[in-house]
Amino acid sequence: MSHPYRGAAALALALLLAGCGGGGGPSGSPSLGSGSTGGSSGGSTGGASTGPAGPSASFAQQCAANNTLAASSLRNSTLDTEKKWLRAYFDEAYLWRDEVPGVDPTRPAYSGSDAYAAMDNYFEALKTPQLTGTGQKRDRFSFTYPTDKWKALVESAVDAGYGIEWKLTSATPPRQIRIAYVEPGSPAEQAGLMRGDQLVSVDGTSADAADSAGVDRLNAALYPDATNAQHSFVFTRAGASLTRSLTSAAITKTPVPLARVVTTPQGQRAGYLLFNDHIAPAEGQLIAAMQGFQAQGLRELVLDLRYNGGGYLYIASELSTMIAGTARTSGRAFETLKYSAKRSSENEVTPFYNTSCILVGNRCTREQPLPTLNLSRVYVLAQSGTCSASEAIINGLRGVGVEVVLIGGKTCGKPYGFTARDNCGISYFPIEFAGVNDQGFGDYADGFEPSAGGTAGTRFVKGCQVADDTGRALGDPAEAMLAAALGHVDAGSCPAPTALAGARALGAATGEAGVPLALPRHPARSNRLLLPR
Repeated sequence: MSHPYRGAAALALALLLAGCGGGGGPSGSPSLGSGSTGGSSGGSTGGASTGPAGPSASFAQQCAANNTLAASSLRNSTLDTEKKWLRAYFDEAYLWRDEVPGVDPTRPAYSGSDAYAAMDNYFEALKTPQLTGTGQKRDRFSFTYPTDKWKALVESAVDAGYGIEWKLTSATPPRQIRIAYVEPGSPAEQAGLMRGDQLVSVDGTSADAADSAGVDRLNAALYPDATNAQHSFVFTRAGASLTRSLTSAAITKTPVPLARVVTTPQGQRAGYLLFNDHIAPAEGQLIAAMQGFQAQGLRELVLDLRYNGGGYLYIASELSTMIAGTARTSGRAFETLKYSAKRSSENEVTPFYNTSCILVGNRCTREQPLPTLNLSRVYVLAQSGTCSASEAIINGLRGVGVEVVLIGGKTCGKPYGFTARDNCGISYFPIEFAGVNDQGFGDYADGFEPSAGGTAGTRFVKGCQVADDTGRALGDPAEAMLAAALGHVDAGSCPAPTALAGARALGAATGEAGVPLALPRHPARSNRLLLPR
């Protein structure tokens, strides 16, 4: 199927949220601090919400005088009007509109001189308080973001940083913050840093700082929000100490850094594909990799999504078609978006695309048939950083009968989505819809989880629980997760639990008391972005 709707304006992007950052912390928050900005429950009065004062359109773009994010020409109203708009928009758009708690919008947490903080707090208070089956908040993904910063993020694959993907073992000390991978040509690579290097301190602040001020300093250094920020890092590698001064720069992501042929212990050949970001440049790189695998006649594929937090959904659809082939996917739904009962007429299908797009600006420029491997089975390497469009690949392939063997750990669990809506210089992202596969399954809010047997139509997927082996390079056949996949190709069974995996699991479970640290990606890398249809 071609892409008749992909040419609409890029800034009207809709987003299907299902992404999580490298350390497994929640994604999608404008704050990279130790917790929320507050007010998420303080204003709740219990019971059902009293409802909006009218349609959101009647309050739109009427902004408070102290809202410096809004255009000056729009600052002719009050914060109360902005809150009326938001409450009305929740009623119109929110997937769980019937679960919005009663909130007193006049409380101090939703007022004051900082308009963005007040509106963000009010937004948090309106989210459903319901929990998932494992006790997590059902809506831990809706967020707000300053509109100008959001536009800058989604219009570019460039991010300020050092070229480091961080991996967090535990949110509380001992955290074991390690480098998961390093972008080619980045300041981190130029400084000689490598996968597996463990952070000791930043600017004299311990990686295990347990106070709020220390956590704030860590986040500010690990995730600089501008270029030319200088920080001093101390790492350990194989018992030796490394001190490096890093200056943040504009980092261009390499979404598909590895595509190679690997060999199982019994000599079978398989493709190994490391895929880190569903951003526009990934499409051409994925097509080239699949063309190479197709030319070599490979019948096994290991798809490494352990750090892939998501991005464009059409790329996930294309990759799934390239894996499964057109005979299996033609006329089938890759993902169906389902809104609340109030908006059921808006439900829509994302197909398995069988032609390329090659996005330039906001237009598809080259729609040609995709290469296909026509596989009935695929191995997926996943961890808590596997989210969003990456989870859609797992779900979409399972929906058309492709056997997915999941190697690693539980994925992020974000089958929900939304459309960005701007009001008064703030972009609001309340969850609006859920995504389901061709079989109607989308109940994985607690993540896909590898299981010895796996059960069709559930979040439990056939596979093996294996720790991320940061001591070896990605793509090394001896790296624990890849080795488990290759061994499973031969024997159809999982490796015995290792002492290394047990020690890491223990370390994650026995953190000391202290303020938790989150290592999220920014929202542009932590979602499923859907070009408008």
